[in-house]
Amino acid sequence: MAGVAGRPAVTIRRDIARLGQSPKHGRWHDGTVTENQVSGAPSVAEEEVVAICRDLIRIDTTNPGDHSGPGERKAAEYVAGLLSEVGLTPAVLESHQKRTSLVARIEGADRTRPALLIHGHLDVVPANARDWRQHPFGGEVADGCVWGRGAVDMKDMDAIMLAVARQRLREGRKPARDVVLAFTADEEAGGNWGAGFLVDQHPDFFEGVTEAIGEVGGFSMSVGDRRLYAVQTAEKGLAWMRLTATGTAGHGSMIHTDNAVTALAEALARVGRHQWPTQLPEATREFLEKASEALGVEFDPRDPASIIGKLGGMSKMIGATTQHTANPTGLKAGYKVNVIPQTALGELDGRFLPGREEEFFAELDRLLGTAISREFIHHDIALETTPDGALWDAMSTSLRAEDPEAIVVPYCLSAGTDAKHFSKLGIRCFGFSPLRLPSDLDFAGMFHGIDERVPLDALGFGVRVLDRLLDIC
Repeated sequence: MAGVAGRPAVTIRRDIARLGQSPKHGRWHDGTVTENQVSGAPSVAEEEVVAICRDLIRIDTTNPGDHSGPGERKAAEYVAGLLSEVGLTPAVLESHQKRTSLVARIEGADRTRPALLIHGHLDVVPANARDWRQHPFGGEVADGCVWGRGAVDMKDMDAIMLAVARQRLREGRKPARDVVLAFTADEEAGGNWGAGFLVDQHPDFFEGVTEAIGEVGGFSMSVGDRRLYAVQTAEKGLAWMRLTATGTAGHGSMIHTDNAVTALAEALARVGRHQWPTQLPEATREFLEKASEALGVEFDPRDPASIIGKLGGMSKMIGATTQHTANPTGLKAGYKVNVIPQTALGELDGRFLPGREEEFFAELDRLLGTAISREFIHHDIALETTPDGALWDAMSTSLRAEDPEAIVVPYCLSAGTDAKHFSKLGIRCFGFSPLRLPSDLDFAGMFHGIDERVPLDALGFGVRVLDRLLDIC
């Protein structure tokens, strides 16, 4: 596990302009309703969330998978400033130069109860400005959306967390229980230098935490004429692998029966074309059953594709949770056209279903064959919990309070999140970054895609849902 043992916490304080001090916005700490709530006027947090999201997008935190990027330090300092300004003393920690995460604890009304962790990552994947309609690091507002890299993955939720926390702290409104806020580095490369570092080197920050909410959940999708809100209760395991084939080097004009390039190409083709069997995690099954009800059709577990094909932009994400996947993503061999190289290297992105890791690797090794060796670039667990308990009820209640037509359903994420690391502390993790989205927005396509953007209305919705959740969680 990467990280720097024993690095002391650094506390950063930073003055910023105070926004919206009036108690007319939101509620007093005793829960009484204020003038703006009655009139439907936006709270200070709803007004502030857009500016924070834009600011975060404008701080380039591109994570190329190593330490060559700008790092997360500037973003962490910005977050620390916002929290310090309302009275918190956040701990800012570096696992490596510029690879910075931040943790802060908000005191709850009942400190005898276990604490809740709310986590978001600060890093983003690369973006090529030439491909975008708006500059990916411009944080521009256009067509009712904030545009930029990280707008949904996941500086939108970072901004929601900050806007809600700031307003509650200004107004003296405590959450129902202690809340730990974590803003992490390196999630887009597996999280070893962010959440993994915090869990391994600073677990004391999460003392008493039993549950967590993080990214990719609580968002709406239109299925038939109904709105389903998918809350993540499971995510696939992760196996990024480097493959190596070894043969005999020689002259390109001669006959070679042990050509490393040929062996690797054949193995990658076998894996890439393999049809993995359909196997439904419980979260996927429950999601598809609810989707079938919304569509007015009967669900056939032997034919999930008949429902998945009607899910629009979400079909790829949900479809990938009905089976293991293993996709070749890289190939490197040779240094001169007339020289047969001794070795050939490939890369493979493997994702396995919860509870089925062993069978995944057994089948993968059969497909690769004995001539190919593999090693992990990054390997992490699958997760699965159940859609029940007080926190599940609180998430559902908070969504329905803002959208009475909401149908709250569990689902399995095809990718991975920092929840993999936090779960190793015994924390029960959900994906819950609430957004009410337009039916024509390809939300799944926003993740790591071009023209990533989040609707302004969705940010306000997220603020209201999270604020209510903290009252009843």
